[in-house]
Amino acid sequence: MTREPRPAARILLIDGQGRVLLFRFTPDDRPPLWCTPGGKVDEGETYEAAASRELWEETGLTLDCGPQVARRQVQFVTFEGQPVDADERYFRIDVDTCDIAAAALTEMETRVLDSWRWFTIAELSTWDEMIYPADLADLLTTTQAVVA
Repeated sequence: MTREPRPAARILLIDGQGRVLLFRFTPDDRPPLWCTPGGKVDEGETYEAAASRELWEETGLTLDCGPQVARRQVQFVTFEGQPVDADERYFRIDVDTCDIAAAALTEMETRVLDSWRWFTIAELSTWDEMIYPADLADLLTTTQAVVA
């Protein structure tokens, strides 16, 4: 199986109560799962630019995503069915409060994005659906806050 390289920017958006924003996806080929905002880096785009673009597209927020706070290399199959080698860079943004309103979802995202909610760190380990990345709680406790 040939895996396509997939650079991606992911956002750890934390509210004033210490909760992280996650999106619930319901693809046809697997059980529902929750993950952070973010997505593929477009050709010629930096990870930083992709993080800002993805944040706006998926939440409607126009914020500086700051520096990368973590990196992860994983393999998975995208919602489009493409096996990938993902090079994911994480950006952390801490906000007091904010409204979430998608600004520019893709057709695929509109089809599979079911809902969103803020999760406490305690909820991450007891939630009955898959949360990605699996070690999100550790990632949140080991990264530094970047206040927007």
